[in-house]
Amino acid sequence: MIIRPPRHWFIRLFAWHGSVLPDILFRLFLNLLMSIVAVYTFDWYKTLGIKLTLAPFSLLGIAIAVFLGFRNNVCYGRYTEARVLWGNLLIACRTVQRQVIAVCPQERESIMQLLLAFCYSLKHQLRGSEATADLTRLLGDDAQNILARRTPTNTLVLQLSQRLAARRQAGELSEMVYVNLDQSLKQLSAVQAGCERLVSTPVPFAYTLLLHRTVYLFCCLLPFALVPDLHYMTPLVSVLVSYSFLSIDTLAEELEMPFGREGNHLPLDAICHNIEINLREMNDENPLPADLRPDAWYRLT
Repeated sequence: MIIRPPRHWFIRLFAWHGSVLPDILFRLFLNLLMSIVAVYTFDWYKTLGIKLTLAPFSLLGIAIAVFLGFRNNVCYGRYTEARVLWGNLLIACRTVQRQVIAVCPQERESIMQLLLAFCYSLKHQLRGSEATADLTRLLGDDAQNILARRTPTNTLVLQLSQRLAARRQAGELSEMVYVNLDQSLKQLSAVQAGCERLVSTPVPFAYTLLLHRTVYLFCCLLPFALVPDLHYMTPLVSVLVSYSFLSIDTLAEELEMPFGREGNHLPLDAICHNIEINLREMNDENPLPADLRPDAWYRLT
């Protein structure tokens, strides 16, 4: 995630890191080349009786803008939902740890380790990365048994439930307290299921492909429609229009899966680290892990 302090509007015009410009720069260069070709071959293809006007491109541009806006809203909605889910995860972890400290303090350390392992395991599951280092740091030798399972994140919820159920059977937890704790664990499962749904159910591919092809076809043919009226200004206008459409298309594609490591994805490392600080502080541990700071480009992963 890109986190930048407020800057003057003129300085923001030249912001590079955090924009999608690096991703579409080559495509804009191709559009510039296409525009130059259109300018220098205009006299030739005009003799062939070929003449593209701006009228169909105006209608098509409006249609593309509407559908790109719709897709961008859908993808941003997925991003927002993912952030809400991870916010709920922080709430659930705090709630479970608070309740355990109050009614079953002898389990506070083991429950905290399992909660943190759940958060880090979920992060690695969503990103498709290796969770061995984090789980070994938190669980020690027990991490290997968790990692050997096909669904380690779900196994961690099961172990949390089993530990609390054992305390209930031993008579150390009342029925009401155990039910409240179980409801908090249910929130963990709900967060996991919500994140898995976002990962496994992208925006329908046919819809994305249709917009993708239409945008690129529009950008390729646009210079030939502009050149009769704009002549040598065609490259400038064509690149500007293409930048708008390609940026929205690329940004929507990036936000569609919000759990990655791109500049506009969720900072799952920072969120997990913040949860760890919260739980360890609740456990009166000292010193606490240092806060994660943005890098030189104000970026957290």
